[in-house]
Amino acid sequence: MQYNVYLSGEIHSDWREKIKSAVEKRGLPITILTPNTDHQSSDGCGEQILGHEDSAFWKDHKAAKINTIRQQAAIARADIVVVRFGAQYKQWNAAFDAGMAIAKGKSLIVEHHPDLTHPLKEIDAAASAVAENTEQVIEILSYLTKDY
Repeated sequence: MQYNVYLSGEIHSDWREKIKSAVEKRGLPITILTPNTDHQSSDGCGEQILGHEDSAFWKDHKAAKINTIRQQAAIARADIVVVRFGAQYKQWNAAFDAGMAIAKGKSLIVEHHPDLTHPLKEIDAAASAVAENTEQVIEILSYLTKDY
């Protein structure tokens, strides 16, 4: 079975690259979909495309709307949505993607450190699997693609 897997969430580590590398190395039948992970490009796309804003609110609003088009399209294509919550920053966009995946009936894998279990308990409760590290996510994806 071929899967489309959307990797959402934290952008300050190489977790996506680890998953992409493992998928390629293991020859897993998985197509990886991602948001724009270039922070500057993502934050600036609204002004770059639609014009300058004097207000930070409207600058962010324009960028968020454009980025949401990409996120919604990728989640619609995805069979599985992986959402990683990092410890350093609050990933509100990741929570939004998790909610969108749940609302669309997508299988959701959540990854986060055990310290975040309490604040993410509702998201964890709706997930199909909750992993503590990227290696566990890779093993879940590997398991799902095995023919038995």
